[in-house]
Amino acid sequence: MSARTGILFVVSGPSGSGKTTLCRRLADDGEARYSISCTTRPPRPGETDGLDYHFLSPDDFSRRIDAGDFLEHARVHGNHYGTLKAEVLHHVSQGTDVVMDIDVQGAALVRSCDDPAIRAAVVDLFVMPPSEQELRSRLTGRGTDSGEVIAVRMRNALEEMGRWREYTYRLVSSTREEDYLRFKALLCAERLRVTRLIP
Repeated sequence: MSARTGILFVVSGPSGSGKTTLCRRLADDGEARYSISCTTRPPRPGETDGLDYHFLSPDDFSRRIDAGDFLEHARVHGNHYGTLKAEVLHHVSQGTDVVMDIDVQGAALVRSCDDPAIRAAVVDLFVMPPSEQELRSRLTGRGTDSGEVIAVRMRNALEEMGRWREYTYRLVSSTREEDYLRFKALLCAERLRVTRLIP
């Protein structure tokens, strides 16, 4: 058997598409390592540094931006979030697959990375809800958001969905089980690429 390099599985989709559930399940099943982001927001109760996030001070985060340490980073709701390039490279060089649940802007930054190992590792997938009506139903079914928040999420989701053509693969959501089977099948197929094998 030949060893292979790992895959960086970049997964995007609007809120309510099911992308986070798919990514978490893949990691829970031991099929891939879930990418741990850095953030400047304080830990929430029950969160552990290095497990849920790498919690950094704003100064540390800025220093890491200046040093070029991030594969991608963004400011969201007043806090910074980012993915450490060295951490991803370490895992993929060892043959470990990494899954990232990331928005369309972050995915574009990952795709534009000039590191050849990252470029070779990237597999990008956009998860689409089957219809606008189903997306609305999923968002309201959570029962956690006001009508105003759902309206904002819907507007953002429709904007994001307009960018699915930027991705190599698209998964139109069906049932959770069917989605996961297709999601995992894509990863299994990508593992068979000859270009990933190390003689």
